[in-house]
Amino acid sequence: QVSGRSYLVENGATGEVLLAHDARERVPIASITKLMTVLLTLEHTRPNETVVVNPAAAAVGESSADLGPGERLTVRELLEAALIQSANDAADALAYYVGHGSESRFVAMMNARARQLGLRNTHYVRPDGLDAPGHVSSARDVTLLARILMHRPLVRQIVRQRGATISGGRSLHTWNDLLYSYPGIFGVKTGHTSAAGWSQVAAARRRGVTVYATLLGSPDRSERNADLTRLLDYGFSQYRPAAVVVAGHPYAHAAVGYGRERVELVASRTLTPTVRVGMPITIRVVAASAAELPVRKGQELGAVLVYQHGKLVGRASLAAARSVDRPGLVGRAWWYAGRTLHHMGGWFS
Repeated sequence: QVSGRSYLVENGATGEVLLAHDARERVPIASITKLMTVLLTLEHTRPNETVVVNPAAAAVGESSADLGPGERLTVRELLEAALIQSANDAADALAYYVGHGSESRFVAMMNARARQLGLRNTHYVRPDGLDAPGHVSSARDVTLLARILMHRPLVRQIVRQRGATISGGRSLHTWNDLLYSYPGIFGVKTGHTSAAGWSQVAAARRRGVTVYATLLGSPDRSERNADLTRLLDYGFSQYRPAAVVVAGHPYAHAAVGYGRERVELVASRTLTPTVRVGMPITIRVVAASAAELPVRKGQELGAVLVYQHGKLVGRASLAAARSVDRPGLVGRAWWYAGRTLHHMGGWFS
């Protein structure tokens, strides 16, 4: 049981949806909006550029970094304030800077970028996420945007921080409570307003699997945290390590000629990929049907490929289990003579 208006749990690498409820419903998203503000900032600036804080940005209310009009900070510092402390003044300062002094121009850029990214349930009115009529998105869109943004190393570095210090000795503190309590979590963004409720998109990684969980419109902060924990736990429960290939086990044979016994091709290592529970696994063996002599023990002659949902999840090479030397001239002559006599005997049988 999960409170809130909508939620979505998905595999962060493949986008496979693991659990969803009203994931395309258009709802307020509060400061999760800042993910788009950050994306546009990174696409149009460099982190070391200096921003002069617009007076209108300094005057915005609610969560802030206490920026003063005309104050000078780097883009990176404002990104940290917007992502860690969810500072509205920092987000607006970036919007005025990227929009060349016009917040409305920046908002138009936000909506154009949303269309380009396929965020079909999203419409922005403000760069900070404060309540405004028509400012909406969905759990599906928020999760997709978070996954896109988390491909950027600077964002990954910032959103996993519990705090930071920027110009003026300002200390920033995260609103992401799960950074203190949930093993494997590394991002990404919280949001809260009276219209949006308590919302968050979270990302965590365990045993090689990344799970994103988005919850929008939870009634309070503690319930949001508890429900997100349950959603992430559910996501990880859908994956298990499975020993699908065993080292030393023969998966194919290769003929070597001259009447010699075929050589076993054995897996060079054990494969234990983390796979989705209850879904079929395909194991494909690609190997030489015959090998040219000499063959040396450990010589790679093929591979075992493991797939799930058409995605390669593991590979192990196949190697010769023993060495086989090429016969000498006399040995080859005797083998050819024997084959000739065998065929001649067939003429009279």
